Amino acid sequence: MDRLKKLLDEILTEELDQITISGPKKKIGDGDEHAIRKVRIRPVLIKDQLLFQEQQYTKKQVFHSNLSKERAADAIMEMMTQYKQLQASGLGFETGVLAGKKNNLTIKHKTVDVAAKKPHDNKQLAHNREKEYILPKDELIPFLVDLGVQSKDGKIIAGKYDKFRQINRFLEFIRDVLPQLPKDRKITILDFGCGKSYLTFAMYYYLRVMNRLDVEIIGLDLKDTVIEKCNRLKDVYGYQDLHFLVGDIGQYEGKEQVDMVVTLHACDTATDYALAKAVKWNAKVILSVPCCQHEFNGQMEQDLLKPVLKYGLLKERTAALMTDAVRAGLLERAGYDVQVLEFIDMEHTPKNILLRCVKNQQMKPKQKDNLDDFIAFLGVESTLERLLTEK
Repeated sequence: MDRLKKLLDEILTEELDQITISGPKKKIGDGDEHAIRKVRIRPVLIKDQLLFQEQQYTKKQVFHSNLSKERAADAIMEMMTQYKQLQASGLGFETGVLAGKKNNLTIKHKTVDVAAKKPHDNKQLAHNREKEYILPKDELIPFLVDLGVQSKDGKIIAGKYDKFRQINRFLEFIRDVLPQLPKDRKITILDFGCGKSYLTFAMYYYLRVMNRLDVEIIGLDLKDTVIEKCNRLKDVYGYQDLHFLVGDIGQYEGKEQVDMVVTLHACDTATDYALAKAVKWNAKVILSVPCCQHEFNGQMEQDLLKPVLKYGLLKERTAALMTDAVRAGLLERAGYDVQVLEFIDMEHTPKNILLRCVKNQQMKPKQKDNLDDFIAFLGVESTLERLLTEK
């Protein structure tokens, strides 16, 4: 049993595919529907904690429970006094255990060439594997500590995993557009409505510290106390090309050229002012997560839409979607390839649409896009359309 315990400590990891325990030593009659005939155990990742799901099979049912590594090992040790065999496989190994009448065990454990295995042999479900994040998960990153996401020993704080995943998801969008940014000069990025600047710091860390790119990032927000704190932190870290300013999106004139504009959760038409600024600068990339789209909600009165618009909640959500559809169309007219993407999971926030816009210098103006007809059908006026058509 000591050898089995040592073996379980070795194989009960995220690299395990599955353990199957079968062959009850005690004979089970056909009429015994509640007896456990077989048990399967596999790793699962729940809220970033590695657990082991135990599936107990009776004649007609399957019972599930999630166990820690220690409890799973104890349960398996106990089961091998009641069952005849255990089969296990994982990334790079195969294991077989036979239990005799006196609980003496025959253990065969061998390594397997991973490349020689069939594709499905070492394939694990996505939620069973620990995701590889852009920011190292267990490496101390000072700004994550000061922003309350990471503890001083480099561990992600339990209640901040959603924020950590959001940061990394955002950096994936940044990584995808890197080829579009200048390579022969300093890259200028402007983050409108930066707030506490989780993502602003993350952008700088990823681009400047991790990728050694020549980049200047400016965060702009109306809250002077937040900006003061962010400037204090960036000085502590020595981030010389990261700046935070108090200012309004519509009034900002600090730069004549900006390569990437980021606007996350700028409220209502503040998003439109940020998008218009980006188009004026001929920005190579725009990343925008709109928020609180109230403008169309107060205007839409289309009779054909009354079955939807008569319900307040449905009207609010429909108006938000229509607002972002019009924004996407207007940005395409301005020469951008536009993608509407999911920023974070629906379970975290309903404000989960991200507009990723990349300037296409070869794009020709569309002769007919039906956007004007669509706006007329809704009976609305768009702030972004007005800003883009102003001289």
